[in-house]
Amino acid sequence: QVQLVESGGGLVQTGDSLRLSCAASGRTFSSYAMGWFRQAPGKEREFVSAVSSGGIKYYADSLKARFTISRDNAKNTVYLQMNSLKPEDTAVYYCAATSGVVHITIPGRYDYWGQGTQVTVSS
Repeated sequence: QVQLVESGGGLVQTGDSLRLSCAASGRTFSSYAMGWFRQAPGKEREFVSAVSSGGIKYYADSLKARFTISRDNAKNTVYLQMNSLKPEDTAVYYCAATSGVVHITIPGRYDYWGQGTQVTVSS
């Protein structure tokens, strides 16, 4: 069982930066792939970024120039650095964990989810 707790969301202005954190419980964090997804009102949950247990990083094409994922296995934490934020980035951001090694851009591959953290970007 893995419990995930996101933090770092908030209300920012266009062009600002935020760093989201996701703290995981358990002693096997390093064996999980970790992902970030987001869901805006009235829209489906969409892939943002993921990092495999081996450190390979994946990004949504539209976000890779502005977002950076990282993980610190010593702290059981995964981060999402978001720069040059835009109003269309407004959403609830979710952290997720999977023991899977393939297709980690797909929400259905994830076993555990956090409660989400709201990011609101004002224009």
